[in-house]
Amino acid sequence: MSQKINKSSEAKKVNKTKLAKNLGIGRSSLYYKPKLPAKDLILKKQIEEVLKEHKSYGHKRIALHLGINKKRALRVMKLFDLSPARKPRVPVKKDDIGQIKSDKRNLIPDFNLNAPSQIWASDFTYLPYFNNKFIYLATVIDCFTKEIISWNLSVKHKSDFIIDALIEGLSKRKKPKIFHSDQGSEYKADKLNKILKSNKIKQSMSNKSSPWQNGAQESFYGKFKLELGHPKCYETIGELIEAIARQIYYYNHIRIHTAIKCPPAVFYQRCQINNL
Repeated sequence: MSQKINKSSEAKKVNKTKLAKNLGIGRSSLYYKPKLPAKDLILKKQIEEVLKEHKSYGHKRIALHLGINKKRALRVMKLFDLSPARKPRVPVKKDDIGQIKSDKRNLIPDFNLNAPSQIWASDFTYLPYFNNKFIYLATVIDCFTKEIISWNLSVKHKSDFIIDALIEGLSKRKKPKIFHSDQGSEYKADKLNKILKSNKIKQSMSNKSSPWQNGAQESFYGKFKLELGHPKCYETIGELIEAIARQIYYYNHIRIHTAIKCPPAVFYQRCQINNL
């Protein structure tokens, strides 16, 4: 009786040699366990750790940070539904696109940008805090190195805080050939125009409702607000100012910029070494 049971169980066993031969593969292939899923799980954890520190990093920055192929980073992020935090887009009125409302034109398209301190772009934003009040942040960015050269804060919406940011930038770096902005009234102020003329700096302005023409600043503020978090999460205005300073330092010295594949301050130092 036991012999019949043994024969019956043996008959049910698959002849792996024969099976492999029928499939046209080596017998060892039947025992192969793919390593890719395990590697993907390890990379998933690494990407999650990067996103904890750099919440707006997309697959290109993550690939640069981890020193891996960007296609592999994208594949694993899609596989495990990993994505950076995104800021919602603000719609632009079609009727306003391309309209020029200033005697100043956009000089950037005609300029061959190839070194630091050729074109500086400026913009400002407002951050809400307690009792429905706002704090205004003005920044000046070098369009070649992507570095925030100078910045200034104000609790009042006046042109002076933008002018002070420009003056600070001029005290730190070689003066630019072009100073670019949007068509805000702050940038049309007589005092600002006099400073630019006295330093022989040409003024350039984006067309009305064309934020992409000041792309360096638009890109910076989009990520800056996302990574800073809502201003009201800080208990005092002092904590908010400290957080703003830390975030700008992070952008300049730590955060990888995809266009230059390193932090802006690092890129500027490389330019200095190469005498650009």
